[in-house]
Amino acid sequence: MDLIARLRAGLPGEAILTDPDITGSYANDMASFCEAGTPAVVVLPRTVEQVQHIMRTATELRVPVVPQGARTGLSGAANASDGCLVLSLVKMDRIIEINPVDRIAVVEPGVINAVLSRAVNEHGLYYPPDPSSWEQCSIGGNIGTASGGLCCVKYGVTAEYVLGLDVVLADGRLLTTGRRTAKGVAGYDLTRLFVGSEGSLGIVVRAVLALKPEPPQQLALAAEFPSTAAACAAVCEIMARGHAPALLELMDRTSIRAVNAMAQMGLPDSTEALLLAAFDTPEPAADLAAVGALCTAAGATEVVPAETAAESDLLLQARRLTLTALEQVKSATMIDDVCVPRSRLAEMLDGTAAIAEKYGLTIGVCAHAGDGNTHPTVCFDAADPDESRRARASFDDIMALGLQLGGTITGEHGVGVLKKEWLARELGPVGLELQRGIKDVFDPLGILNPGKLF
Repeated sequence: MDLIARLRAGLPGEAILTDPDITGSYANDMASFCEAGTPAVVVLPRTVEQVQHIMRTATELRVPVVPQGARTGLSGAANASDGCLVLSLVKMDRIIEINPVDRIAVVEPGVINAVLSRAVNEHGLYYPPDPSSWEQCSIGGNIGTASGGLCCVKYGVTAEYVLGLDVVLADGRLLTTGRRTAKGVAGYDLTRLFVGSEGSLGIVVRAVLALKPEPPQQLALAAEFPSTAAACAAVCEIMARGHAPALLELMDRTSIRAVNAMAQMGLPDSTEALLLAAFDTPEPAADLAAVGALCTAAGATEVVPAETAAESDLLLQARRLTLTALEQVKSATMIDDVCVPRSRLAEMLDGTAAIAEKYGLTIGVCAHAGDGNTHPTVCFDAADPDESRRARASFDDIMALGLQLGGTITGEHGVGVLKKEWLARELGPVGLELQRGIKDVFDPLGILNPGKLF
């Protein structure tokens, strides 16, 4: 019996897509420079039992399986391989439970981040992880790539909110990990192992997520600096003094000018760096005043605190527009994701500027400055082979710089196809051997998302 016939034995007809014009649209995520193959079939299950049938079939026939969420990723982790079965989880999109007493939500992987956030807000609760694509990205994808967001400086990343998982293994068995309780240390932490595994160990079909009480409305400030070094010095001072901003973001000169060109934000051309801070504390105005004073002492030429939520939204608009504005600079972009210690942030930004000059490229940087996670965005003409080559070379130089500064090649986007070579460099031979050994335990046939990570 062939693959399609075997799948039809346990799936409704509408869950199986074979038209090449349709299946081709599932070939890749949003990453540049990542190869993608042609899937043999795309399946869209709605139940755990259907996922189990799919994986049993794939194991019996030795067919590679590429799990997918909303495909908003930036590393090629969801890219198809030739002849693979693409397992799209977008139809498994139920919020099963929101429990205000236990402060948990139980969800399927296809639930959109923003949909969950709004649903828990109705109960006075808060799900903090907020990737910039939160209106499109799915919880399953967030778990697969260990996503972050603007609020990570205070609230942490996705991994810190995943309490337990239901996972369909490569052979179709159902594994339950973790807990629903506030505490629990029984056995190895398999839950954390799956978070960030990019679908290479199993298919997440249900997640128990921790929630927090909804915080007060945040207030923000914007501080303009004559140099990135001064802005980064302010970041270090803010954190060293024990402040806990809900958001601490930085934009470099290239990003500022791109936003000005697109949206006429009116930021002075003399501004070399813009620092945005926000607090959701009971007395945010007092916190903003203290941070504003630190910015002024570090050399800020202007500090503008908001007095209302509406003013805060206006101040933060420039940061939200950054990636869209940089996409207007050239026909293509590569968004890097290097995270360094906060104390090395200035070196990272200055080094990236030097790389841009070396290759004759426009590279804008926005950063989750509070946790050292930078997003250098290389702008290039995809139709120009030489410029594309220089763009890829600059991307590699940026990752090398991050490692040199004691950082990591990815803070929240994942490895996928794009950074496989660099993962090996970061882990070292012993770390790489052990990680491959873990992969072999969960996926001995190597059918789960092959070609990713390693």
